[in-house]
Amino acid sequence: MNFDYSEEQQLLADSVRRLLQKDYEFEARKKTVASKEGYSPAIWAKLAEMGLTALPLPSEHGGFGGGAVDLMGVMEAFGEALVVEPLVPTILGALLVAKGGSAELKQSILPAVAEGRMKLAFAHAEPGSRYDLKAVKTKASGAKLDGAKSAVLGAPMADKLVVSAQGGGLFVVDAKQVKQQAFATIDEMRAADLVLNGAEGIPLQGGLALIEEIADFASALACAEAAGAMKFACDTTLEYLKTRKQFGVPIGTFQALQHRIVDLYIAQEQARSMACLACSKVDAAESPTERARAVSAAKIKIADNARLISQEAVQLHGGMGMSDELKISHTFRRLTVLGQLYGDADHHLERFASL
Repeated sequence: MNFDYSEEQQLLADSVRRLLQKDYEFEARKKTVASKEGYSPAIWAKLAEMGLTALPLPSEHGGFGGGAVDLMGVMEAFGEALVVEPLVPTILGALLVAKGGSAELKQSILPAVAEGRMKLAFAHAEPGSRYDLKAVKTKASGAKLDGAKSAVLGAPMADKLVVSAQGGGLFVVDAKQVKQQAFATIDEMRAADLVLNGAEGIPLQGGLALIEEIADFASALACAEAAGAMKFACDTTLEYLKTRKQFGVPIGTFQALQHRIVDLYIAQEQARSMACLACSKVDAAESPTERARAVSAAKIKIADNARLISQEAVQLHGGMGMSDELKISHTFRRLTVLGQLYGDADHHLERFASL
């Protein structure tokens, strides 16, 4: 199978990587995550200007009609730079609107998302639901919603929320109607717990099948981002082994450490290959079952290899590897979260076996 990007995909990924190398260095990122907003409006505007917010949206609403494969190079670059801007939450919410909204609703939301003027978030997980997409207690009485959502990524920055309800119902809700308790996650993203006290929403079509489709899309993007974070972890660890000296020689000359770093690069290549498979099946699978099997298989390998690479990278850096001053410790946290996001290895093993 050919895992090479097309010329357009490679050019986009390279452009994003250049932007992040220039304006998103580690010190600049630390200031961003410490800010009140939790993201950089200036970087968000540049990402939108490059067309990232429009990439997966329909062309009739200002988008480019792309898919997960088109976003894969972007997500790898995001993983390397540990980008905290809410691109994925916005894309997930926008795709739900694009696939389930009325013509009027699409026209009022999607062009604004494509231009970077509106941010969205998908509020689905609830307290105690774990990774079960069917475990929804939020009730809809007509257009009014009552219930609670937990750890909604991107909610503090969102202008509108796409909220799920019992029976696969989906509603677009103005974020100002919802009571939020915002917080920073362990990997320095911004999320919020939500309380829906009679918030009014605009219904979407699609039901549970659409929720499962978007969840698989999100999982595939998480796999791609993890592959990028793993690449950074391997590269920065190799560089450290070449420069850190012990007994007067670089520790990278020790054969035992050479074997360990080779194992990390093999694991990183395996993860990237599985991420490519997941993204391609999300875009072009012949059936939901085929898509789900590929995504779960990829997520299992990504979760296992994320744990291996992040832990080994920190160990090979020694005690410095856990300090806030080194980017590798922040990559460790992000890989730990990506291994759990949208389902951990145990969940996807069970799902894969059931399919």
